[in-house]
Amino acid sequence: MATPYQGAPIQGTPSQGNVTSLTQNGQDAAAAPVIRTIGFADLHRALQLGWEDFKAVPSHAIILCVIYPVLGLVLARTVLGYSVLPLLFPLAAGFALLGPFAALGLYELSRRREKGEQQPSAWDALDVLRSPSFGAMLGLGVLLLALFVTWVATAQAIYIAAFGYEGATGISDFATRVLTTPQGWWLIIVGCGVGFLFALVALCVSVVSFPLMLDRHASAGDAMVTSLRAVARNPVPMAAWGLIVAVLLVAGSLPFFLGLTVVIPLLGHATWHLYRETIEPELNPQPLPPRQQRERRPAADFPANLFPWRRKNS
Repeated sequence: MATPYQGAPIQGTPSQGNVTSLTQNGQDAAAAPVIRTIGFADLHRALQLGWEDFKAVPSHAIILCVIYPVLGLVLARTVLGYSVLPLLFPLAAGFALLGPFAALGLYELSRRREKGEQQPSAWDALDVLRSPSFGAMLGLGVLLLALFVTWVATAQAIYIAAFGYEGATGISDFATRVLTTPQGWWLIIVGCGVGFLFALVALCVSVVSFPLMLDRHASAGDAMVTSLRAVARNPVPMAAWGLIVAVLLVAGSLPFFLGLTVVIPLLGHATWHLYRETIEPELNPQPLPPRQQRERRPAADFPANLFPWRRKNS
């Protein structure tokens, strides 16, 4: 005689479907990057190792980043077509939003030096373009670019709310307005507060995202989630890192953005090492198909070597 519970799973014993679900969840949890707890000593170590990387390949790092300060100067000259003094500080501070994407090549150089390559070249930095996750990196870079444009537009709106559409006649006039008037004090407080929120968003979604995508070929979504987890696990050190980045970027922007040719490489290399300090190494990395060896061609062939049909016929 069958009991009412015949054929039903015994209470407390998972069914086959539940076992499969638990197994998949366990695999997903195991595959998720493990976040370490870091301290200020780890930040110092990341900066120190970043400086060592910069000293090892200073010319290549500067070549990779020379367009960055040039872009800053162009933006400072062309934005809105009138006096851009009110936007110089937002532009300089906004580099913190784009920096993680701009330093992709620097992550690759640090990764290669970490593997034992003592003299990586600028061409090696371009290997990031062939990474399986470059599309994800590009997508997150577009997101940071949109954040940067939104920040500049917001900073402009804050200035207009304080002083109207009349531009400053010079540096002294601008400094007097900002530092000696109630409107200027309001501008400083509101502008820094809003800028902090933009920087916080950028830091949370990108502090380890790009190195993770380069190292483990993660998707943009997984990389951002891991970055958010890293910030939640280490709120004080990550806040200190954000402050370090902001101070160095502003300092590098003061002499006509030229200091960024040193600051950007330093922070780029240091970010890679911060990623190593924050994320546990992968225990069982998945093997990737070998990359096709790139044919090295002399610099004298530039720009003809940019066109593959010309290379085939040569």
